[in-house]
Amino acid sequence: MPRIAPLTDDQATGQAAELFSAITSKVGKVPNLYRTLGQAPSVLAGLLQLGEVLDGGSLSAPVKEQIALRVGNRNGCDYCQSAHTAIGKMVGLSEEQTIAARQGQANDDKAQAVLHLVDAILEREGFVTDDQLDIARESGLTDAEVLEVTGQVIKNFFTNFVNHIAQTQVDFPAIKELQEA
Repeated sequence: MPRIAPLTDDQATGQAAELFSAITSKVGKVPNLYRTLGQAPSVLAGLLQLGEVLDGGSLSAPVKEQIALRVGNRNGCDYCQSAHTAIGKMVGLSEEQTIAARQGQANDDKAQAVLHLVDAILEREGFVTDDQLDIARESGLTDAEVLEVTGQVIKNFFTNFVNHIAQTQVDFPAIKELQEA
């Protein structure tokens, strides 16, 4: 049972209703995370704007989903792991690649460098060492990509925490536990 109730379409008014309409026209439904954030429309708008801005970067959609899967796994967020498994498949990741990303593994060198950087950011709470940053650069990441990865980590950290606090009901196909996968 959610601790913060998601808004129904009938309950959504003003900015929340406008945002729900825009989300529905873009993705066909309003996921429970967004319905929950509808309780604070300015926060929902901020998350959506951050996502749009970060989508303008150079990271590919599959790599962004791999980041989301790794962050969600590290933070124990079943909602985000389920959502980004489904979205990852829509942007070309296989089931095996989504599982691997949750475990911090990728099948190409650049995506693997990104996931190593994600782990470094999370383990050191952003205080990556010179060596960790050098490894990212030597693996082919530009400074712009390092900053984009950081932005993606922060965006996903935010949604993970909202889901932990709200206990958002998963409305995507549920992930398998990694031991079972």
